[in-house]
Amino acid sequence: MINRGYYDGFGGAFLPEILVATFDELDSVFTQAKKEPAFWEKYKDIMSDYSCRPTPLTFAENLTRHFGGARIYIKREDLNHTGAHKANNVMGQGLLVKRMGKTRVIAETGAGQHGVATATMAARFGFKCTIYMGEVDMMRQRPNVFWMERLGAEVIPVLDGTRILKDAINEAFRDWVTNMDTTHYVLGTACGPHPFPEMVSFFQSIIGKEARNQILEKEGRLPARVYACVGGGSNALGIFQGFLDDPVELVGVEAGGLGLDSGRHASRLSSKDASIGIAQGYKTYFLQDNDGQMRETHSVAAGLDYVGVSPILAQLKEKGRVRFESATDREVVDALSLAMKKEGLIPALESAHAFAQAFKEAPHLSKEYIIIINQSGRGDKDIFTIADAFNDSAWQEFIKGKAEEYNA
Repeated sequence: MINRGYYDGFGGAFLPEILVATFDELDSVFTQAKKEPAFWEKYKDIMSDYSCRPTPLTFAENLTRHFGGARIYIKREDLNHTGAHKANNVMGQGLLVKRMGKTRVIAETGAGQHGVATATMAARFGFKCTIYMGEVDMMRQRPNVFWMERLGAEVIPVLDGTRILKDAINEAFRDWVTNMDTTHYVLGTACGPHPFPEMVSFFQSIIGKEARNQILEKEGRLPARVYACVGGGSNALGIFQGFLDDPVELVGVEAGGLGLDSGRHASRLSSKDASIGIAQGYKTYFLQDNDGQMRETHSVAAGLDYVGVSPILAQLKEKGRVRFESATDREVVDALSLAMKKEGLIPALESAHAFAQAFKEAPHLSKEYIIIINQSGRGDKDIFTIADAFNDSAWQEFIKGKAEEYNA
């Protein structure tokens, strides 16, 4: 165990002895790079030239008129190359991999966006790439599996446990233990052992830095509230970091699934069902039973059903700096539908959780208030799940036709 990387008792690095030297190397390389202004400038240049940053801050005029309350702005992380905020983190880690001289990257993914981003980064930098993905998530996010494979990555289905994100993380760690000399594990969110929470938050902070400057330029003042969905917590910490020192209310929205009373959700900080524990190398709130066994989670969004949460967000909850809420699957699908019809935007199911909570609160705020919603990713990856939710008969006929075409 390494006694560092703590956030008021959360976090740390609970590692098998064999991985200690690898984490020490990563921590050293990251710490040095973080001190160099030239490294951040190089990172910003890559994100500009390759990933289309800065992403826009879009005024949602029609939604603002519809609700008749706060002025609604949307931070458009869906316009990043690969369609999500995930690109921010993987390109940064890719630069560190080059510094370490390693030639292979591995990653886990739930919704598939982190897997696509990692496969893209590997192709860009010339690394071999392996992606671990739970079998259930592979079924839910088949389009992203297709793109990962086309980008040159090997996608390995994980059949252990409940076959979702937490199981994919376990499998990625097993791979890393046996290949650490040549391989870097590109962890996708602000969880896991130190230095991953700090490192992922560092690269994702580009979201909040941009959003703060953009809203000051557009409105000449700060927003009253900022909303972001919370799975592991990378996009939420990304945008929140731009406003942590300001009088701005920060709202993290977790997966309420079928409702907090149903037991079928993934709300760790907004429900009473989670407790503090140690798993997957760090200490935070987990959904676990009295014996410390991880419980099954549920969400319509594959990227939000992780059983733990960033230790940094756990600290911010304890300090009362971030308010945590939840949105049910039904509320999320309704919010997605409204965003499409009013603004022509298709947020990912993950992002639609933030929309759902903002839509509950916006009508009750004065028209003088400004709120920002972080649209962390685009929803085209969710087309099968969304079509099922809408019971779209034309889509069903299309799928039947394709099945006949393939003699399925």
